[in-house]
Amino acid sequence: MDKKKVLFVTSEAAPFVKTGGLGDVAGSLPAAMREKGHDVRVVLPEYSQISSTYKEQLKHIKHFRTNITWRNEYVGVNKLKENGVPFYFIDNKKYFDRSNLYDNPDRHLQFVLFMRGVLEMLPVIDFKPDIIHCNDWQTGLIPLLLNDNYKRYNFYRDIKTVFTIHNLRYQGIFGPEIVSDSLGVDPSHFYGGNIRHDGLVNFMKAGIMYSDKITTVSKTYASEIKTPYFGEGLDYALRMRGDDLEGIVNGISFEENDPANDKDVFANFDVDNFQGKAKNRRALQSFLGLEINPDKRILSIITRLVEQKGIDLIKHVSEEIVNTGLQFVILGTGNPEYEEFFRNLSNRYPDQVAAEIKYDFTLAKRIYASSDFFIMPSKFEPCGLGQLFAMRYGTVPIVRETGGLKDTVEPYDDGKGTGFTFKEYNAHKMLTAIEAAADLASKPRELKALQKSIMKKDFSWDKSAEKYLSLYDDIIAEGEIAEQELKVKESREDKKIKETKKEARELKADIDSTESEKVNINSADSNELEQVKGIGPAYARRIIAYRDKKGEFSDLEELLNVNGIGPSRLESIKSGIEL
Repeated sequence: MDKKKVLFVTSEAAPFVKTGGLGDVAGSLPAAMREKGHDVRVVLPEYSQISSTYKEQLKHIKHFRTNITWRNEYVGVNKLKENGVPFYFIDNKKYFDRSNLYDNPDRHLQFVLFMRGVLEMLPVIDFKPDIIHCNDWQTGLIPLLLNDNYKRYNFYRDIKTVFTIHNLRYQGIFGPEIVSDSLGVDPSHFYGGNIRHDGLVNFMKAGIMYSDKITTVSKTYASEIKTPYFGEGLDYALRMRGDDLEGIVNGISFEENDPANDKDVFANFDVDNFQGKAKNRRALQSFLGLEINPDKRILSIITRLVEQKGIDLIKHVSEEIVNTGLQFVILGTGNPEYEEFFRNLSNRYPDQVAAEIKYDFTLAKRIYASSDFFIMPSKFEPCGLGQLFAMRYGTVPIVRETGGLKDTVEPYDDGKGTGFTFKEYNAHKMLTAIEAAADLASKPRELKALQKSIMKKDFSWDKSAEKYLSLYDDIIAEGEIAEQELKVKESREDKKIKETKKEARELKADIDSTESEKVNINSADSNELEQVKGIGPAYARRIIAYRDKKGEFSDLEELLNVNGIGPSRLESIKSGIEL
């Protein structure tokens, strides 16, 4: 596999700034690819939310100005290395020194500036990637901008693009007025439909329609999003590009999530030293104020408290979940209605339910390490990382069979499998899976065997990185084949043009030759005279008869004495005759 140059473009990346799974991917996948010898670099906006610890390490590389139609804006490029990976930060205080990342009224301008800044920094930093790997709507215009504005320049001509959909629900939708005011691309891209959906500009659709290849974060989700139920209105576009759509499941960093060495958990453990799992459970029970009981097993959920995550299912059978005897731990924030529900549930069952309505990275690690079961009843889930973290820490997942959850959790049955699953988005189907888990909790030896087994599963980034690198190879190879086919086509066309020109020259030469071979009227026979344009058989006979009677012609004007040849006919035949 040839060494590749890749620019990974993202709106967030751990450990600098993270709101979801994209941040984890951007913080881990490039490092995994660099470990395989490839020159992979990452670029993201320089938000005010980035810790001063990292900002103090930034080195200013370059700065320049870019145009967003009529606006002329500053772009700074700063850099640091993290985990062996070069990270570039696009700096503009006007657009990125904000109180939140994505919910600003001018977010279209924020990310148009970011995308143009990314493309224009490449020659400035002297880095020409083979692949620009774009992620979600915040980078969705890059393939279009590259094709429409930049590929006219030699530097950009051979660059290919990949667009990864991490969550199709968030699309970057704006009014049509931004086409002329902000985008700076030909309006035909909007009126032709490639960046338009429901009459509005759609950054996600632009990424889908203009990138060389599209990926999403699991094989099942790649199939699901081509259907109306999961397609969020863009299923038709994904079906159109179906041959270029591939699902590659996410991984997690095994080094950063290693129960044997994790400093954030209560007690370290591994497959061969498993007693630390029970120590973690007891410590979490104490820390959260639950009943401290070695026979009580813990079911947990760490999530954004939003509809997508299946919270309504849990609400519907919450009493039944409590009745299973499992202790229930909730960590997350989101919809105020859900937050209040879990607070009330915890207040009613303080020994059995703990609701931590916040996001706490350290506590999340401790919950993964301390729990026996981890539930993800999502309505849809592009990939999901929670189930992977859970298995890494020996916690058995309970999931709905959708997206990446289906691809990564094998239904447990008769000692085989990795977790408990249910298909329908139905509270009682979910409850049946939870009850099966609770039944396994009553069989400590079998549960322990399952927990050890799932800890051995390899969900590291290594396999996923190989698949992305293979995809890059395919794109580059296809580009080379297309370029070769174009050269062959151009060569054939050039050859055809040359042959046509040659035939034309030969034809002209024949005509010129014919025209230049004049007939001598004093020596030509009847047949030769007939070939002269304007003479024909009748006049040929008359000319021969006149010559036989009067002798050779002394000049061409003497032909006027031949019966029927007047001044106009003489003029028409002069070019073909001589004395």
